[in-house]
Parts: sequence; structure tokens; C-alpha cells
Amino acid sequence: MKTISTAKSHGGTQGVYSHASDACGCDMTFAVFVPPQAEHGPCPVVWYLSGLTCTHANVMEKGEYRRWAAELGVIVVCPDTSPRGDDVPDEKDNWQFGKGAGFYVDATQSPYDKNYRMYSYVTEELPKLIGAHFPADMNRQSIFGHSMGGHGAMTIALLHPDRFKACSAFAPIVNPMTAGWSKGAFERYLGPDQATWRRHDACALVEDGARFPEFLIDQGTADGFLDEGLRPWLFEAACKDTGIALTLRMQEGYDHSYFFISSFMEDHLRWHAERLKR
Repeated sequence: MKTISTAKSHGGTQGVYSHASDACGCDMTFAVFVPPQAEHGPCPVVWYLSGLTCTHANVMEKGEYRRWAAELGVIVVCPDTSPRGDDVPDEKDNWQFGKGAGFYVDATQSPYDKNYRMYSYVTEELPKLIGAHFPADMNRQSIFGHSMGGHGAMTIALLHPDRFKACSAFAPIVNPMTAGWSKGAFERYLGPDQATWRRHDACALVEDGARFPEFLIDQGTADGFLDEGLRPWLFEAACKDTGIALTLRMQEGYDHSYFFISSFMEDHLRWHAERLKR
């Protein structure tokens, strides 16, 4: 692992790091904020998964999480959203596919199956690295994300309910199998058999019996992607009569940007910290 940069912030340390990833077959970069409480012992870990076109840097620079993470004593880990490098297959003119659009799945279709293995990267390889190199209490983890990252957080929580103590999302893609900006990527990463897509779709996972105790979702009413891409009411319907507690908050006038995310970052981190202490 290589340290790219560190900076003191709110008494803690914001770092950016890189390493050679076996899962993605390339060098990967990620950000970690370590709160001041880590000087006295391991701290719980909150994973933040970013959305389409993003890297680790978007939330690090615009998410405004450090003040609250420092107060609450949680480590915040921000992975990249896809493999990177000249040898990684990509479509430079398509922001919904390729670099910046890994969708947190393990691709099974050539040529993407060599590098686009973000599910394994986020659930297996990077957690091992965090546990080995940072003062992290890996028995206390939670996960959240935005848009494509909200999709990733929710599906990963549903697949790993024993690992994560909380899950929340900002404007998540709750039904990527049918959403226009994700259906094409799923087909190219996972192949034409939609039965294999269901493992990476929050609505389908719940329909197929996956369970997680509760979710918090914030969604802006002025989000331009709301009706065609996000559609949180579909997840609300899927959760009905399942025992899953869903808090869905429609935030009047907010869009899809980091102005929206930063406005409710404190709420989400407090939600996670409360559950990580249980």
C-alpha cells in the first residue's frame, strides 16, 4: 500500500492511498478518514460508495463528513467506483458504463470480467487491507452510498446482513435491472440472463428473501433522475410486509448533487453511529 497524501482535519487524519488490486487487476485508489478517537483504540468503520462518474475524491472533497465522523469517532472509507488504467476496457463517451461506472458487481462477460470486479473488491479485498493497516474495529461496520453507490450499499448489506450493523442511501438506484441508466451496464457486465442480475438488485433481493433490519433513504424531490432511474417507491413496495423497517424521506426541493448529500450527511452518520454502538 502506498500513501498518496495525508492531511489533519477536525483532529483526525484524511488520507488517500493506493495499492495493487488483485480483484481489479490494476492499481486502485481509496480515501480513509481516521478520527482522533483512534489514538485510544480501534474505531468502527463506515463505508461510503460513490455514484456514477465519481472517484474516491468526490465525497472526500464535497461530502462534508469529517466534522461529524470526528465527533462520532468513526472511520470513513471511500473506495473508487471502478477499475482504472490504460489497459482497462472502457467507453470514454458513455458515462453510464466502464470507468466510473462499475456498479459494484463482478462482471462475468469478456472483456470486462478481468477488471470489473468491484463487488469482490469492496466486500473482500479492500476490507482486508483496511483491517490490516488502519485502527479499524472490523466487528463494527456499516455502509452507505449515493445513487449507483446507494445501490451498491443496499445490495451489499442485503447480501451481508451479519457484517453490517446499518445501511443508508442518498437517492439510490433501487431497481437497476429495470432502470434505463443501469440495465445496459448489467447486460454487458453480467450477460443476457436476467436471473443472474437479481443478486445485484435491492428490490429483487428482497423479493427473493434477502433481509436487512432497516434502511434509511433520503431522496430529493427535485432530482432529475427520480422518475426514470431511482424510483424509491419500488423498494418501499418490495419491503412491505417483510419485516424490513424502511425510513424513506422525500426531501423537498433537493436535487441529485453533493449539495443534497452534504445537507443530510450529519443525519446519516448519526444514524450509523447509533447503530454501531449497539
